[in-house]
Amino acid sequence: MIPLIAAHPHAFWLSLGGLLLAAEMLGASGYLLWSGIAALVTGLIAWLLPVGWAWQGTSFAVLTVLCAFLWWRWLSQKNINQPGQQLNQRGNQLAGQVFVLENNLVNGHGQVRLGDSVWPVKADTDLPAGTRVRVVRVEGITLRIEVSGSPGA
Repeated sequence: MIPLIAAHPHAFWLSLGGLLLAAEMLGASGYLLWSGIAALVTGLIAWLLPVGWAWQGTSFAVLTVLCAFLWWRWLSQKNINQPGQQLNQRGNQLAGQVFVLENNLVNGHGQVRLGDSVWPVKADTDLPAGTRVRVVRVEGITLRIEVSGSPGA
């Protein structure tokens, strides 16, 4: 069997790629997809160019990392550019909203009720109740707020 694989390395890589892709279809959640594609490309390279096993193994490793990185990069850009990615991230949905403090902030910390939830808030200074504030960003579960410059903005 080893002499047969040594005589036809492209068959080994194409078979490995097929097996990895088949295993991916059984539910590997994307982990084997890029290795399977890299094995198929390595098989094509081994079929077209007479390269040794060391180069084939190196190309497989490099292609696996390269494919996974390019996929991650494409996916992260796609998620950034799509509107509505705030689903189930209630804190991020609150960024930019303006509300009136019901209680004083002491040492820049306090709580605010928004809808049916109570959120911890943090500001740079103490603020009295009745102050219009805007949510600047979310830090974990804490809303970072600042005094709103204009009413209704």
